[in-house]
Amino acid sequence: MRILMIEDDKELCEATKYRLEKEDFQVDVCHDGEEGLYYMQENIHDLVILDRMLPSMDGVSLLREARRTHVSTPVIFLTALGELNDKITGLDCGADDYMVKPFAFEELLARIRCLMRRPGKWDDSSLLKLGDITFDPENNRLFKGTKECTLSKREGALMEVFLRNPGQTLTRTVLLNRVWGLDSDVEEGNLDNYIHFLRRRLKSVDSSLVLKTVRGIGYQLEVLLYP
Repeated sequence: MRILMIEDDKELCEATKYRLEKEDFQVDVCHDGEEGLYYMQENIHDLVILDRMLPSMDGVSLLREARRTHVSTPVIFLTALGELNDKITGLDCGADDYMVKPFAFEELLARIRCLMRRPGKWDDSSLLKLGDITFDPENNRLFKGTKECTLSKREGALMEVFLRNPGQTLTRTVLLNRVWGLDSDVEEGNLDNYIHFLRRRLKSVDSSLVLKTVRGIGYQLEVLLYP
């Protein structure tokens, strides 16, 4: 699960990121409202932790604009503004939860787990099925009937993105950000290598899924239909 934390307190950001990563979450951070909106509109995160008081664009304006542009990523407000009207405003503008600073990290974890349990696009606990394969994201295992193989962590993350977006053309930028993170300096050739690895994995279990190259854009996973 990849989390975006939009918070201008850099020390709080780094401390929270460190503890979330110890819980096996992938975490990206930014400290500016306009930058945060840009990253939200890229739709590469499963959850956003959002402050209300931010430079360039406040959190409420940011979230309203994100929801207006059909960004559905779950959002937890994490802010010092704790009056009843503040909470109502935050929830009414599109937040899924609202926490007040100072906060207990264990409570933040519990609220993240609560959002993860909601049925939706990113339910990490379930097996993913498409065409003739089943993928277990928790253990990075790919199945077709009695045939199976184990994927590396990076292969598994990439496979999961494709399986959760079947038939969609995913740009190279989205795939790189989603799997390697916003701050990664990974070269695009690395993505091409992992696409090659995934094709070999699909072939090893005799899957009919096809990982297509969409020239100049990115890649698309689709089921090969025979006449």
